[in-house]
Amino acid sequence: MQLSLCTWAEVEAYLGRADGIIVPIGSTEQHGPNGLIGTDAICAEAVANGVGEETGAMVGPVMSIGMAQHHLAFPGSITLRPSTMIAFVSDYVFSLARHGFRRFFFINGHGGNIAPLSAAFSELYAAASLDASGSVPRLRCVSRNWFDGAEVGKLSREFYGDRLGSHATPSEVALTQFLHPAHIKKAEMPPVTPTRRRFTDALDLRALHPDGRIGSEPSLATPEHGRALYEAAVRECSAAWRSFVQEA
Repeated sequence: MQLSLCTWAEVEAYLGRADGIIVPIGSTEQHGPNGLIGTDAICAEAVANGVGEETGAMVGPVMSIGMAQHHLAFPGSITLRPSTMIAFVSDYVFSLARHGFRRFFFINGHGGNIAPLSAAFSELYAAASLDASGSVPRLRCVSRNWFDGAEVGKLSREFYGDRLGSHATPSEVALTQFLHPAHIKKAEMPPVTPTRRRFTDALDLRALHPDGRIGSEPSLATPEHGRALYEAAVRECSAAWRSFVQEA
């Protein structure tokens, strides 16, 4: 069930039997020579909707812009400041909490979101802890990266070996190719540059990785790989969702 495609009455009926919601969160940023700028949001949203179909869970609107300041030297990239993202997540969650949602399962598609998401959850919990009146709802929030599951990791290693890399990976590019076959891009790519050190700001990232890849060979991606990765991610995230909503 996609919240955006429901009426308020349907959401109210859902809340009569459940208090959990899946929130896809990604980013809008460069993904190398053949990766779509919307990759992280596209992947997170597709996996979240797949989990919703598999489990009957409500799925919230995708948060398509994340913390991606380090990609701003590449045209098309958009970022939130970490502080803005923390506020955005808090407002999103508290808006839904007002109606009765209490468990928030974020399916994440972007590594840069991990730290701000964790900080946002801490802010949400602190709001309840510091509220002497007891009026702030007690919530439970978790985040799962769709690409971190054991089955997805195994498939990625089988398909790409040591050429998976950490950004503009063939696995995420393959997933977008499966989801949007009309938008498969081709590009010439030199041999991947080994990662020398951790980047800092946007200009530093582009100096270290001029075409946007970080240790990856996304030319290895295929739509067939993407289908297998999608199905594995939905299975793993569905199992994690079921465990989450069954917790006491």
